[in-house]
Amino acid sequence: MSTQEVERYARHVLIPDVGMEGQRRLKNARVLVVGAGGLGSPALVYLAAAGVGTIGVVDADVVELSNLQRQVVHGVADVGRLKSESAAETLASVNPLVRVVRHDVRIDSTNALEIIADYDLVLDGTDNFPTRYLLNDACVLLGNPDVWGSIYRFDGQVSVWWAQHGPCYRCVFPEPPPPGLVPSCAEGGVLGVLCASIGSIQAAEAVKLIVGIGDPLIGRLMVHDALRQSWDVLTVRKDPDCAVCGESPTVTELVDYQDFCGIPGGSATAGTGAVPLISVRELADLLSGSNSSGASSGVLLVDVRGSEEQAIASIPGAQAIHLDEFRSGTAVLRIPFDHPVVIHCKVGSRSEEAARILIEAGHPDVRSLEGGVLAWVREIDPAQPSY
Repeated sequence: MSTQEVERYARHVLIPDVGMEGQRRLKNARVLVVGAGGLGSPALVYLAAAGVGTIGVVDADVVELSNLQRQVVHGVADVGRLKSESAAETLASVNPLVRVVRHDVRIDSTNALEIIADYDLVLDGTDNFPTRYLLNDACVLLGNPDVWGSIYRFDGQVSVWWAQHGPCYRCVFPEPPPPGLVPSCAEGGVLGVLCASIGSIQAAEAVKLIVGIGDPLIGRLMVHDALRQSWDVLTVRKDPDCAVCGESPTVTELVDYQDFCGIPGGSATAGTGAVPLISVRELADLLSGSNSSGASSGVLLVDVRGSEEQAIASIPGAQAIHLDEFRSGTAVLRIPFDHPVVIHCKVGSRSEEAARILIEAGHPDVRSLEGGVLAWVREIDPAQPSY
């Protein structure tokens, strides 16, 4: 290492467990961070500051204003930029000695193995089940550790999945939850500073694995409750019948993880078939009475989101009936069957589920709003905030 590097990392070198050799290992390490969002932000900054020589950033999304409450690797000036580009620029300002490799793609079954093969370990900063299972399976097939974190509202979880030394993600969570049962942070919210708590632990676990020190979170699942400010540690064990790392694995290559998690592509296609959609412009015409027939629409507009979401942005005249009421069956009793119904949520997935339930109950005229409230705000009522 150069004189500049020794000076920069002196506080690491002074630690006997790290020393000069440990810092060299960090310099030679290659870490892939999937997701430059809430968890990826603190992890990326601390990995760069620690001197990890090569950091890969996988993210195809752009920075939105609603990201800035927690995604500290981005700033106001970065809104509209690719997250990978914004993150790379921030890391260069933190530590220009670190090489940042941008992967401006959505990681999936077609490219995951090729991307991950170039790195020593993966840090999972994603917020959806298909990608979590994808990264786990790819890491099992390649023999890489998967440093995983998960956050929701005030709760966080973190562990290290490494099939060669302990359980993988599938050992503990063999099946994904039904679609829509577990809301994403975009739907349910998340305390911004919680991301720092979980993301920094992920970064610490990555550093420990690279340097070869301490007791990594292999076979242990840490659970954090920020409201109680408590940390619980659960012991998790390898499942000999695990589909991907068990004694007789049935998953020997990457699969379609959207399908595995029961998430349809495009319009929902299950049960009675595709749910009919209506565009926001068609809905605006319908509500204004300027539809082709010229008659009053008589449409019942239903919002299946929670009250907190409705307080941010809404469509005038909508009746609030939460998705849980559709799942329990009580919504069917509240909705008249002699009026056309248009159901909406934030982007369309929850409204499609609600619409399908109503269709299966026999309602003759139900549609889901394509793109949800966000499309309405974007195309019809831009004075309202997005989220």
